[in-house]
Amino acid sequence: MALSCAGASFIKRIPFDFSKLSAASDRPLNLQFILAPHPGRESRKPLPEKIGSGLEIDAQQNCIRLLKKRECDLLPAGLPIRKPALGTGNTPYFLLGYGSRIVCHDQTDDFEFRDPNFRVTRFYSLFDPRAPLTDPVAFLQRLSYRALTAARFPAQWTLQRISGLIGNFLDADTSVWRVKGNDFVSTWSGLRPWQQRSLGLILDAVRHAIDASPYVGKPLEIPGLMLLDRPDRLCPERIFPSFIRLLDELFPAMQFVVTLSLRAQQAFPRQASKNYLKLPETAPPAPEKRALPVPRETILLLQLDGRLPNLALMKLSRHFKEQGKKVYLARGEAFIRGVESVYASCLFFNPSSRERMEKLRNFYGDALTTGGSGFDLKLRLPEKIEALPADYALYPELEGRAIGFLTRGCAFACPFCIVPKKEGAPRQVSDLDTLLDSGRRKKLILLDDNILSHERAGILLEQMAKRNLKVNFNQTLDLRIVDRQTATLLNRIDCSNVSFTRRVIHFSLNDVGNLDRIRRCYSHFGFTRADNVEFICMYGFNTTLAQDVERFRFLRSLPGAYVFVQQCDRKGIYIRSLAGTVPSWQM
Repeated sequence: MALSCAGASFIKRIPFDFSKLSAASDRPLNLQFILAPHPGRESRKPLPEKIGSGLEIDAQQNCIRLLKKRECDLLPAGLPIRKPALGTGNTPYFLLGYGSRIVCHDQTDDFEFRDPNFRVTRFYSLFDPRAPLTDPVAFLQRLSYRALTAARFPAQWTLQRISGLIGNFLDADTSVWRVKGNDFVSTWSGLRPWQQRSLGLILDAVRHAIDASPYVGKPLEIPGLMLLDRPDRLCPERIFPSFIRLLDELFPAMQFVVTLSLRAQQAFPRQASKNYLKLPETAPPAPEKRALPVPRETILLLQLDGRLPNLALMKLSRHFKEQGKKVYLARGEAFIRGVESVYASCLFFNPSSRERMEKLRNFYGDALTTGGSGFDLKLRLPEKIEALPADYALYPELEGRAIGFLTRGCAFACPFCIVPKKEGAPRQVSDLDTLLDSGRRKKLILLDDNILSHERAGILLEQMAKRNLKVNFNQTLDLRIVDRQTATLLNRIDCSNVSFTRRVIHFSLNDVGNLDRIRRCYSHFGFTRADNVEFICMYGFNTTLAQDVERFRFLRSLPGAYVFVQQCDRKGIYIRSLAGTVPSWQM
């Protein structure tokens, strides 16, 4: 089971001599299996409720490969044969596995960076009894900080959940776990050896569940499969039924597969053996797509990419509505016959956006007008349209939030950035009254490229502070040019995330130059570990792995800082965000 969910590229990294599996034969091990992906997990395309796949492991030739469709002759006819998406990311195949001997890290666990072997360490101990699990003390210290100091809901919920259940089932006093500043070194050393063994497995499973679901509010409720080899050896015989009930309560959507002695089978809780993780049922056929109810002679606005509301489309919407025309907004691709004209905005220069653009061009022909940074850096809205206020009715999800630019442009010329070519030098293009809809909005998503590089930056920040605005500096702030006065102004502003649910300030750090200067500028704010300071870090453009590690270690030394990673290619073109690469709950 572990090999089926490991992925061919990772099996070589498992600490095990695979020749043992084929010792009785001179042929390679042929493994064919059926996978039922968990529904609702992170997958770009809908997955079949069941897929087939296979592996061939030739330990003598040190060769591991996926079987081709025609080679999967042991699987049912008609079963879709696929290459499972078993990469390093969060997949629909969440698997944990534990051997009968538990050894934990002791101040040697690396919580800082994602080991390329990290996903398979989730079941290392099945293959190597010496493979260490999560350092329980270090993990509890981090979880306590996230829950009690940083006040993050997933951590609060998780700490409350594990401390309550462990206290009930394992005869352990876990009430101090919920006390801020608790000495977990002393708390852990006060546990009995069997409690440490049992909790070593449980806390490792909790750590991996959190890591696999960084954006889930209740991470212990994710579905998955847990393999347990002789868990009855971890605790006294009288405690074993309670240990099983604890696992069943703690991970309600997890299916457990266990090996047990005959005596342990007889003591196994009957209710736990009756619970099953139901396999996905066959999905009903998708309903036929109906034509969108768009009146003829409508202006169609297309937001091809990007998650934020598109400001250019909001201004176009205002322009056409003032002419008495009907406007319809669609995201991604939309092919609607009978519309008067189509305006598509493309922000990112990537293959998927260009492919969408080509399809739209073939469908709409000359009726299509395209703009945006992903299409043409020099193409601008006409001045009379650019000067219009945004049409907030186009994106009702903004609710009371305003969005726009106070300034455009940047004084620097970073080689990966399109702003110098597109916008030029810093200049003011609007004011707060205009952006805030004459005071009707109190939250501002600010899209400025580098507001701090503008000569009137201090005045603009002062205005925000006096109005008691909540501001999301969406494109990050340039920490290199922050002095003590600027830091004081920013501390007076309620800097928020884009949904305005928590206080956070955004900076960027894309290389290892002038780290001492960055540290000095950072010190002006007086941040503590209770603050949320997000650094957007690009990699893959002009830095080496060693330089990336140096950057992340540096940021980890700054109180309150955590990392959001963006992958780019060697031309500086954005590829994707990897929010979980340096898990924020560990920082």
